[in-house]
Amino acid sequence: MNNIYDKLTTLDFIIVAVYLVALLVIGWVVSVKQSKKNETLFLAGNSLNWYSIGFNMWGTNVGPSSLLAFASIGYATGIVAGNFEWYAFVFLLLLAMVFAPRYIASKVSTMPEYMGKRYGDSTQNILAWYALVKILVSWLSLGLFSGGVLVRQILGIPMWQSVTVLVIFSGIFTFAGGLKAIAKVNVFQMILLIVVSLTLSYLGLQKLGGIDVLIAKTPSNFWNLVQPANDAHYPWPAILLGYPVAAVAFFCTDQSMVQSVLGAKNLEQGQLGVNFIGWLKVMALPLFILPGILCYALYPELGSNSDLAYMTMVTNLFPSGMNGLVICVMIAVLVGTIGSSLNALSTVFTNDIYVKKINPTATIKDQIKIGRLTIAAGCVFAILIAVAIDNIKGQNLFNIFQAVLGFLAPSLSVVFLLSVFWKRTTKKAVNATLSWGSAFSLFVGVLYLWIFPADKYPAWPHFLLISFYIFVVLLITAVIISLTDKNPEVNVSDETDIPKTSKKVKLLFGMLGLVILALYLVFNGN
Repeated sequence: MNNIYDKLTTLDFIIVAVYLVALLVIGWVVSVKQSKKNETLFLAGNSLNWYSIGFNMWGTNVGPSSLLAFASIGYATGIVAGNFEWYAFVFLLLLAMVFAPRYIASKVSTMPEYMGKRYGDSTQNILAWYALVKILVSWLSLGLFSGGVLVRQILGIPMWQSVTVLVIFSGIFTFAGGLKAIAKVNVFQMILLIVVSLTLSYLGLQKLGGIDVLIAKTPSNFWNLVQPANDAHYPWPAILLGYPVAAVAFFCTDQSMVQSVLGAKNLEQGQLGVNFIGWLKVMALPLFILPGILCYALYPELGSNSDLAYMTMVTNLFPSGMNGLVICVMIAVLVGTIGSSLNALSTVFTNDIYVKKINPTATIKDQIKIGRLTIAAGCVFAILIAVAIDNIKGQNLFNIFQAVLGFLAPSLSVVFLLSVFWKRTTKKAVNATLSWGSAFSLFVGVLYLWIFPADKYPAWPHFLLISFYIFVVLLITAVIISLTDKNPEVNVSDETDIPKTSKKVKLLFGMLGLVILALYLVFNGN
């Protein structure tokens, strides 16, 4: 299990040590500069440009689970996981063109604050607590869990030890520098990730003998994005209907993802950053999925242990000296995801609960102190949940991540879509969906994942379809509550000053859309 550890040389350890020290120095330097400028940790002083936003969103999105899970799906089923990256174009477009202009015009720092401006304090309060739970579970805990699996594969140590080491380092970095430090480091880290993953794919193709040999050694359906409706893993109706529910919540309403856009210099830089992450997602096939498909062709003996695909490729293909870089990449994606999540957690708690409810006169120093205490508490809680997730049996990493997100997403998607697209939506409907609707959705999720697990009870529909069904139920319920509300309190925000989208942004999204369309046409020929 720990073959990679046995191959580490002195040079590898030196590379990792230098990398860790460099990260902490960057966090400390940014922290000192922020204190001189009297900035909080949260929105980077609204100083982020498009490439910082794009790399930071991508770094938040591409957690350790991407390295493991996309290679795992590539090994087991081929390129179908590309849907989760390329279909995302629709929802990145929705964020850039519909949601981002409203968020930036509202001058908010959190999603609960945005909804609070529209429907009042009670809505902000409910959404703040829901956002905290969502960040803790779907971001921190799952990101930590997948990072812990990586460390366990490398060092062969128990899960609780793996996640404790990882969260302490990520927490210290975020504690010191906040969003600006995370954004600065993610630019470098994501470039490193691209170089290492492309090198791994290149070495795999060289060893195998080229693309033609790879195609010959894999089933033809490995190269289809759209799978039949009776496919056991990813039937097309589940992806077409279920993925959008999670994607709207993930890309358009999630504090961890949207926070980079809120920290933009202006709307255009924010929109260009969202466009940039779309181009980065185009690279998912060579970076994350192809290593798994290559592993299937090179090392078919793995069988059902597809979660080991990425590390198997690394262990067998990278020469001594490069393994240190691989470990650096793993640290990079972990710090990107966990760091952004911890920062989002501290932002929501500090702004929406501490300043709003507990201490309205809090100074910048007070806010930073509370933000850092929140980070420390989040670290402890995330470790406990990550260890609990380790006890979910019968699901691969990616399915666990998507299933948990799928049960957290429906109420958020319903509330944000209705609040933007249907002005008749009432406060009572929004609050009921966020509270009772979320409780119902999470109850179904607990049944699916723990009490009546899908591997033992095959009567369950696909988890993405369950998410879609919950979304439909909550949407219809919210509409009925709004229409029957005898004292309707509707959206009170003024949207007359929403900034316009530039021609450059529209052109770039048009070009990206054509590339995504071409990918779907190319990879559905069999």
